[in-house]
Amino acid sequence: MLLARRAAPRVVRHYAPAVRRAHALRTTALLPFALLTLLGACRGSATLPERHTLIDSRDRYDPRTLDPARASDVPSGRAVSYLFDGLTRVTANGSIVPGLALRWEVSPDGRVYTFHLRQGVTFHDGTPFRARQVKTTFERVLAPATRSGTVWPLYPIAGARAVVDGHATTLDGVTVVDDSTLRIRLERPLAVFPKLLAMPVASIVPDSVPANFSEHPVGTGPWKLVQWQHDDYLLFARNDHYFGDVPLEDSLRARIIPDPSTAVAEFERGNVDLLYIPEAETQQWENTDEKQAFLTSGPALRLWYVAINTHRGPLADARVRQALNLAVDVPTILNRLMGGRGRLAAGVIPPTLPGSDTTRAPYGHDVQRARALLAQAGYPNGIDVDLWHSQDETFARVALSIQAYLSEAGIRARIVQRDANAVRQAARNGEADLVLKDWYADYPDAEDFLYPLLASANRGAGGNVSFYSNPAYDRIVDSARIEQNDSLRTALYRRADAMQFRDAPMIYLFFYNELFAVQPWISGFEVPVIFNGQRWTHVRIGTPSQ
Repeated sequence: MLLARRAAPRVVRHYAPAVRRAHALRTTALLPFALLTLLGACRGSATLPERHTLIDSRDRYDPRTLDPARASDVPSGRAVSYLFDGLTRVTANGSIVPGLALRWEVSPDGRVYTFHLRQGVTFHDGTPFRARQVKTTFERVLAPATRSGTVWPLYPIAGARAVVDGHATTLDGVTVVDDSTLRIRLERPLAVFPKLLAMPVASIVPDSVPANFSEHPVGTGPWKLVQWQHDDYLLFARNDHYFGDVPLEDSLRARIIPDPSTAVAEFERGNVDLLYIPEAETQQWENTDEKQAFLTSGPALRLWYVAINTHRGPLADARVRQALNLAVDVPTILNRLMGGRGRLAAGVIPPTLPGSDTTRAPYGHDVQRARALLAQAGYPNGIDVDLWHSQDETFARVALSIQAYLSEAGIRARIVQRDANAVRQAARNGEADLVLKDWYADYPDAEDFLYPLLASANRGAGGNVSFYSNPAYDRIVDSARIEQNDSLRTALYRRADAMQFRDAPMIYLFFYNELFAVQPWISGFEVPVIFNGQRWTHVRIGTPSQ
């Protein structure tokens, strides 16, 4: 949901000299596209633009907030990752590394984490970072008055729900040992807990947070906010006192460009450094030599699938659900409608995550086998189902294609197109037979697919809109969630994924690939597997040797 347009922007009046240059040079000199194509062929040997500002154009709408406690959308989460740090953080390739915590230990029972914090770290306003601010930050997120949109990552902490419900104001599960040591006690063991702490909502804020904190955020991150021109751009300046890798360039501008064609035009003029390529334009870019030279791609932790309500009529039979999978020609959908941007799914764990079985074959397209399974299940004349999807243009095209393939196997699917909220509500209430969906990971772990999408405890509003319920599956996933040994946990993930794949609670489509065009003068940009994994600290204008 987009926010209403705000009034005049708030400006922080303390530009560094380099940022003054970046602010004045809102756009670089216009470069004709013919020159850009030549530069693309050279990749790095081009004349560099006369600016020290990195310019991103991925966001199509304004961040809803720059307050970590309230950040629940992708543009907000991305900006928060520039301005703030958590105890841990995620890298572009999905690794979890130390953030404000240098290291941590886990008790033998997996319930107590002891974090040893960095010393000498300051917030952007010079306030020293101390362990107590972790406790007050978490209490603020959980407090009813904050109305945080993404509070669940802190639920594992003992006493968190009591704060959320207003029964307590202090978080019993967090103990400040001293200024640089913190102990967090969980209600029950959870092996992925350090990964939850890398999410934007767990970013640490100062002791005192003013009412206008969203407009004047103060963190410890590698970038500081200079200006937020709502619905136009955000300008960040390098934090020269950052405890980690200080950004290589003076400033970063995140432009808000709602219209994809406008973003393309700005890229062609050299006014932005990074451009997201829409699915419908993939082949146009990949099949044009001049444009192809700009492209870089990488897998995202994002699954496209059709949730099958396993409690509705014929869909309760696994053979019927397997038939649905066999009826759909997923490779053709991926290649023709998505520009080949992805990898066929044979389970719910992305191939880049531990626990994925990359040797397992997808269901494949076999109409005769689909019809035979329907007949075995007692439906020789096929079945009738409703296929729900949102009004997104790409979802609509994919849904129509799925409908056509299902009809070949005798599965008559009626399209139900509604706005995203209506689809979500119908799915959670169990009112839909089939729902075309995609799932972005909140943190880089197989658990974030196995548990929310298919665990019995999450049926309905929790995310399991297939209403899949398998006690054996639940036992394996629950065991994996508390297993501290990485190898044993990975093996459990593989077992759970294989089990649900046989039960087919969804039509498995594909894992998505991101595709960007990057200017030839940019070096060091890595495509992040997750939205907050790229903080632009290692990106520069020029080749590494320049």
